[in-house]
Formats: sequence, C-alpha cells, structure tokens
Amino acid sequence: MTPDPHALLYDPGKLSPEDALAITAETLRTCDDGELYLQFSASEAFVFDDGRLKTASYSRDSGFGLRGVSGEMTGFAHASEISAGAIRRAGETLTLLDPAKGARAAPPPRSNRHLYSHASPLEAIAFAEKVALLERIDAIARARDPRVAQVTASLAASWSAIEIVRPDGFVARDIRPLVRLNVSIVAEANGRRESGSFGFGGRYLYDDLFAEVNWRRAIDMAVDQGLTNLDSRPAPAGEMTVLLGPGWPGVLLHEAVGHGLEGDFNRKGTSAFSGRIGERVAAPGVTVVDDGSIAHRRGSLTIDDEGTPTQETVLIEDGILKGYMQDRLNARLMGVAATGNGRRESFAHAPMPRMTNTFMRAGADDPAELLSRVKKGIFAKSFGGGQVDIVSGKFTFTCTEAYAIEDGRLGAPIKGATLIGDGPSVLTRVTGIGNDLALDEGVGMCGKAGQSLPAGVGQPTLLVEGLTVGGTA
Repeated sequence: MTPDPHALLYDPGKLSPEDALAITAETLRTCDDGELYLQFSASEAFVFDDGRLKTASYSRDSGFGLRGVSGEMTGFAHASEISAGAIRRAGETLTLLDPAKGARAAPPPRSNRHLYSHASPLEAIAFAEKVALLERIDAIARARDPRVAQVTASLAASWSAIEIVRPDGFVARDIRPLVRLNVSIVAEANGRRESGSFGFGGRYLYDDLFAEVNWRRAIDMAVDQGLTNLDSRPAPAGEMTVLLGPGWPGVLLHEAVGHGLEGDFNRKGTSAFSGRIGERVAAPGVTVVDDGSIAHRRGSLTIDDEGTPTQETVLIEDGILKGYMQDRLNARLMGVAATGNGRRESFAHAPMPRMTNTFMRAGADDPAELLSRVKKGIFAKSFGGGQVDIVSGKFTFTCTEAYAIEDGRLGAPIKGATLIGDGPSVLTRVTGIGNDLALDEGVGMCGKAGQSLPAGVGQPTLLVEGLTVGGTA
C-alpha cells in the first residue's frame, strides 16, 4: 500500500500546511526569491553476489531545506525534523542576507502534467520475490556459458514525496518513483578475466524490471560483453576516426558538453561556452537538447526542485549555440527564463542548474553507411568512467566495449581504448549523424559540486574525425 505523502510531510502536532505557508512568508519576507522544500523518501537496495544475497537495505528519511536568495547571495539551512520550531530556527540563518532591493521574483508557472506514477515501487512486490528474481538471474547467467565465473545482480528502488512552499503562497507537489536493475559478470578463460555489465531502469514501478523478457535481455547483454572482451586485443593509439554507437555513448556528450551549458558556469564566465550565444560551436546538423519532460525517463521530473515545470530546452541547434540550462537564480541574474533545471540531491542541498535528459537529435545518415566510410578507426559501443574539466572542456573516457574498424567493417574487439579531447572541438569534428537516436537504458548518475542525481543521456550513431585515442598497443 502506497503511503499518504501528505501525512508523511505534515504532523498536526508539529507542522500544518497553514504553518508552512505562514512561516515561509515571514522568514523570506526580505528576500528576492526562495522556498521551503519538504521531503520524505524511502529507498531499498538488494545485491546478490558470489551466489548469495550479500546486501538487503531499507531506509527512510525526511526533512526540510529553507533557502532565501537576495541578489547573488544565498542563505540555506536544513534539518531532518519537520516542525514549525525547526523551520523558524533555520530562518535565523537568512537574517544574514542583505535585504532585497528589487521586486520579488514571480512564482513558477503551474502544471497539472504527470510524467510517472505516484505509487511506491517498494510496496507492491514482496521481499522474497525480489530476492528470488536476483537468485534466478544469478543461476541463468552462470548457466549461459561455462566461462562465466562470477555474477553480481542488484535491484534498487526509491520513492520520494516533495512539497515546495514559496512566500508568495505558491505550493507545488511531486511524487517520484525510481527503479533500477543491474547485472554484471566476470568471464574467465585461459587465465584471462574480463567483465561485462548491463542495467536498465526509470521512473516507473518494478513491473518492467520483473518482466522476464527484460531481465533476460540484461543477462544476455552483460554476458555477451564479457565474452567479447575475452577476445579483445590491445587498442591502437593515436589520432583517428571514431564511430560512436547510439544511446549510452551520449554520456560523452553529457560530460564534455552538457556541464559546460549549465547556467551557473556561464553566468560566472567559467565555461568554454560562456558568452557564445548565437555562435557556431558544432558542425552543421548537430542539435543538442535537454528534456526533463519525457515520461518515465530516469532523468525526468514533472517539476524541478524549485517548482518550475520541466521542458525541452534547445541548447545547440544545427551547430549554433542557442541557450543554457537554468535554475531560477541564474536565470534571473542573466535576464532569461528558468528552464526547469533547478535540481538538488535532497532536502539537505540547495538547488543548482543540472541536466535532466541531455541528448543529440537524430540526423539523416544510415549507420551502416557511416561505418563504410571509415577506412581505419574504432567503434566505441559502450563507455565506463570519464572525467571533464568544465573550464577547458577537456575530457577522457574509457571504452568498456569497442572494436577496430578496417576498410569499413567491424574488426576484432579491442581493450583499453580511451577517448581524449575537448567538448567544444569534438562537436565541430562530427562528420556524420545517424538516423537511429536512442536514449540510454536508465542507469546514469550525474555528479556536480558534491551532489549526485539520476540523469539521462542519448545520441544517434556519430562519426567523429580526428579524436585522440589512448590505447595499449
């Protein structure tokens, strides 16, 4: 049974909705902007490893964050006790802010749209069924091939109810489910060990994860990747043509370009894209958008954590820089509209501009034809970890599954390939854009300033000339 979110946020003996409105209006009366953010969250995680259930955890958390904004200054306080007294004490922090000199910021527009279920994924399926699924995944993955030496399967879900209360009387609510299933394996042959993994999830209930066709696909993808890597040879090194696969390889776009298009970096002039609105920053045909309004996607939100409805925001259109992702503070200071990208990890964090689902739109090229253009290069099908410097846009990404390309055909799998470049220039080197746009499977996490959030990525097949590949050959 799904809990009543209103009862989880308000205790008649500690705080009523009327109290929340009155205290917020009082504590933020001298601020330009701000809100009281109330949250209840529940989460669970199961890890089946080495043939047994290794972890089963469940947690509940609740609290508030009170933020006041005056000019460029922000005051923020939080606590895990939702009560009138605790909120008033938190409000004392805001007395350190200079009084606002301009008109109070207008509230966000309202929306009745719902992008996902309000039901809790934690409640519908029994504990024993969750463990049984992981046990079955372990057994089937091991039976798939004698070279599978190790299997780890994990299941995770969360359910979060939030309420945003503003001093102008605006109140917005959202209830957010999130689920995820991961399968990873280690394959071993002739003294060599290689890994493979696959996961999927989104803002829905456990039903899709428990559908046999879906979790069997996760097993197949993880095992196939591990066995492929057993046959891999050392990756070549040097500057070469790279064909990027659709879907998850969009994480390169997310890191190399996405963070640099967030409003705070551009307002402060620290991004490689600062002050370049209207300029060509990518090859013709390259269109990049951030869209938090796609139903059931991992990075989607009905409203952001400031109450602004999410939307599709065109960042780069046909190679021309069109705009940035904005929260309310940076949008106000830059004289533009908020885009629904004000996000926070929890009630204990202040919001900032963050990506939701960031991807490149499809082009008109046949992926097979793009492959045929490559005389010598590599095909990067999947990525692991990466790093990026926001100021310069320089990045490094490690391929977890990649292949050599020779005379327009896929060759042997390769191991240890690392892509090196910088975001602003890599987009100018795109020479082919596939017609096969795919979004990722729903497992991405994005980190910024110590806050981690679920996010989505995507792209079509991309042909990029002159990328530096760090290899092992």
